[in-house]
Amino acid sequence: MEAAILFILVLGLLFLGVPIAISLGLSSVLAIVLFSSDSISSVALQLFTASQNYTLLAIPFFVLASAFMSTGGVARRIIRFAIACVGHIRGGLAIAAVFSCMLFAALSGSSPATVVAIGTIAIAGMRQVGYTKEFAAGVIANAGTLGILIPPSIVMVVYSAATDVSVGRMFLAGVVPGVVAGLMLMTAIYVNARIKKMPKQPFAGMSEILGAAGEAAFGLLLIVIILGGIYGGIFTPTEAAAVAAVYAFLIAIFIYRDMGPLKDVPMRKEGEAILAAVVRNLVLTVVYFLPGCFHADTKKVLIDAARTTIMLMFIIVNALLFAHVLTSERIPQAITDWMIGAGFNWFTFLIAVNLLLLLGGQFMEPSGLLLIVAPVVFPIAMELGVDPVHLGIIMVVNMEIGMITPPIGLNLFVTSGITGMSLVQVVRASAPFVMILFVFLILITYIPALSTWLPYSLMGPEIVTNR
Repeated sequence: MEAAILFILVLGLLFLGVPIAISLGLSSVLAIVLFSSDSISSVALQLFTASQNYTLLAIPFFVLASAFMSTGGVARRIIRFAIACVGHIRGGLAIAAVFSCMLFAALSGSSPATVVAIGTIAIAGMRQVGYTKEFAAGVIANAGTLGILIPPSIVMVVYSAATDVSVGRMFLAGVVPGVVAGLMLMTAIYVNARIKKMPKQPFAGMSEILGAAGEAAFGLLLIVIILGGIYGGIFTPTEAAAVAAVYAFLIAIFIYRDMGPLKDVPMRKEGEAILAAVVRNLVLTVVYFLPGCFHADTKKVLIDAARTTIMLMFIIVNALLFAHVLTSERIPQAITDWMIGAGFNWFTFLIAVNLLLLLGGQFMEPSGLLLIVAPVVFPIAMELGVDPVHLGIIMVVNMEIGMITPPIGLNLFVTSGITGMSLVQVVRASAPFVMILFVFLILITYIPALSTWLPYSLMGPEIVTNR
């Protein structure tokens, strides 16, 4: 009875338009006051405990790194590198757009950021060489979803905070599925391009590939710093996020110089010796370091990142309070007993989880939905023998699909904004590629090795205690 009332309260408030965080927190407090034997003081205790969660500290740093990378011209250089590599293939510019999204996803951890950064440039480029606006928009909207699957991923950090699963294992678990999803989209584009005889670019040559790689190298080095640092034992995922934020700031302000006090100042003047250029740039970095920290462009990035962080943290804290109510009332255990009594096994349970998440993803933002569903389904999954890392990747892939399904798909709105197309047009353009992601979801759901092979080969199995 208490479980039914709790979920009715949450869903009722959501359908009334109440923000997700307030819906979760208010429902939890009302449940404690009216039905639970738990003390109301537990609310304060849970809020304090949530604020002490070390894993959550990674989120503001990854958000800040993403903000600097999205603003600092990294996307333009990544696209140039991708086009140089695959632009000569039939449909190569669209394939390069997917490749660019995969690379940028490994820097940003955010799907909307990936769509904005890559889509703004790539869609215009595809239109110039003869692709339809609909095709270009469909490619970007779907490829942008890789932003939360390819590590580092903010959604994976949220899942780890909600379930106590290792962030490091989750990041590794996203590598193979992210590559597989990208290759599936590229293959579909290539087949479509061959059938419709879409344009291709002349081969740019090795000099262009090397030159583009050199330009993009400073941005792409962030991938090595984050993942190499974590799995090399140099720092934890949270420390990696902090390093990523500082590095992204330095790259955007002092290396690429697309923002800040040195904007449009070249790294090397015409005819200038390399050593002289290095010395000059070191001097400029020292002289303009403090002005760069307080520049209007930097302040804007910091404010945008702070807004996103506050929104996410407010949702997470209230969601953890909701999870506390679920645990104290033993609601997941009751649902587990019912499902086992009804004959559910791991196979049918995962079907139910996918259906629940696909439905919820049409109406809710990924982090909020994950924080509502994860505390309920995680204990059931453990009881039925589902691997915790595998479950996390399944949930992330469902969140991907939710971002490109109406009516609340974030990537649809972002793509509509940067293309000027109506939401209905973007939905139609994305639909063929969404079917590919549905096939990908089935593969991820029922081939656990795609998710678990890499993390468990390098770090061993996830051990779940007190569940």
